[in-house]
Amino acid sequence: MLTLPNLLTLSRIFAVPILVALLWDSAWLGYICAFILYCVVGVTDYFDGYLARSQGTVSKLGIFLDPIADKVMIAAVIVMLIFTRDIEGWHVIAAMVILVREITVSGLREFLAGLSISVPVSRLAKWKTTFQMVALGALILAGAAFHAPWPQFDWIKLVGLVSLWLAAGLTIVTGWDYLRAGLRHMD
Repeated sequence: MLTLPNLLTLSRIFAVPILVALLWDSAWLGYICAFILYCVVGVTDYFDGYLARSQGTVSKLGIFLDPIADKVMIAAVIVMLIFTRDIEGWHVIAAMVILVREITVSGLREFLAGLSISVPVSRLAKWKTTFQMVALGALILAGAAFHAPWPQFDWIKLVGLVSLWLAAGLTIVTGWDYLRAGLRHMD
């Protein structure tokens, strides 16, 4: 049960409070450490699934924990970036769209699992995740540049915000696709 892929997934969950604490500090060094941890967590997200499939150790625990680890980390980072005002103004709407979709799709997947119906992850949803991960990583790094201050790196925040809006747009499309598929199975 505690295979290497499952340990990597658990490490992502245990990294979330550390990530929150580093962002809470709001100092440039905290942001740099948060960015490094965020990147490490992102790499483990790739490797836990890759190793489980390649070693033939895909487990029910891993299938259960992997999406939870992803959603907990994404939600925590979004909340902290709003708290630190690295996401502010109209950009909070994009962040909230992402949060609402994550919660809704999780509930929908849980409901459909009770009916023994699987909803596969679409290619578009993988692009959404990619933009989301780039956006949050860029916004963490931009926070470090802002608190240092290093004005020559202001473009990083722009990359983060554009990626956030792209992720929010894809979030609406993929969320609707999942919801439409789920509604067919509801009375």
